[in-house]
Amino acid sequence: MARSLQPPTPVRNTNPRASSREAAAEFARHVQRRGGVVVFTNGVFDLLHPGHVRYLTEARRLGDVLIVGINSDRSVRANKGPERPINRAEERAEILLGLACVDAAAVFDEDTPLSIITQIQPDILVKGADWGPNNIVGRDVVEARGGRVVRVDLAEGFSTTNLIKKTPRADRQ
Repeated sequence: MARSLQPPTPVRNTNPRASSREAAAEFARHVQRRGGVVVFTNGVFDLLHPGHVRYLTEARRLGDVLIVGINSDRSVRANKGPERPINRAEERAEILLGLACVDAAAVFDEDTPLSIITQIQPDILVKGADWGPNNIVGRDVVEARGGRVVRVDLAEGFSTTNLIKKTPRADRQ
């Protein structure tokens, strides 16, 4: 008698509120032990817009779970300037965790995501196509263990910086 193939046990995170780096890394190990593919991306995600949602949805389609690294407030200021972020890291994480495509999120304080990528060891690292292939931080870590880097096209017309420029500021009125 032929044995029917059962679909693999889902590996979706059942507790996405655990958003420490350690919890995200343990979640990644759990998924990988069960044969799942862990996708990782990172960013500021300050004012969430449709471009972010499309990017994250596309990233999630590449694997079984998506873990998002979120720049800490200090890291955002170092990279974007003293006026940013608009929303605190914890609030940005909460918003991202509310999206169906995001399985886990973790805040990192370094200026680059190298440390968190090294800790999580994703199978696929996703960045926007605006990043040159040789400028993607963590590429060497992921490729060294047989993973791959995917550059995703960005949705035109969406930019947090442009949203901020279009928004009237209370201190200017």
